[in-house]
Amino acid sequence: MVERVTATPAALELIAVLRGQHGDLMFHQSGGCCDGSSPMCYPRGEFLVGDSDVKLGEIGGCPFYMSRAQFEYWRHTHLTIDVVPGRGGMFSLEGPTGKRFLTRSRLFTDEEAAALERQPAA
Repeated sequence: MVERVTATPAALELIAVLRGQHGDLMFHQSGGCCDGSSPMCYPRGEFLVGDSDVKLGEIGGCPFYMSRAQFEYWRHTHLTIDVVPGRGGMFSLEGPTGKRFLTRSRLFTDEEAAALERQPAA
């Protein structure tokens, strides 16, 4: 099974801290606008997803989405969610921690791309 999104140990650690403070969480990859293109962390159910969003998978037990339009550009890309020092997005839960989530990306290998074509969507 090829995963479209994974998280570093540092990101998983921050997710665990935020889950302890806020309960169940979800992520949505911001497409730009106010907070740039960054992974945004919300209490689950606070950010409404719909038909215009694609679930890429889960990180730390939290669903991870992006808009369908953005997915069309990034569909050949594996995302790794990491943590770096700094302020998170204005609406993202990690803002007050002094850390922010960051998306690192790479193209899928030919083998991964072929496997993704055969596997069901997340």
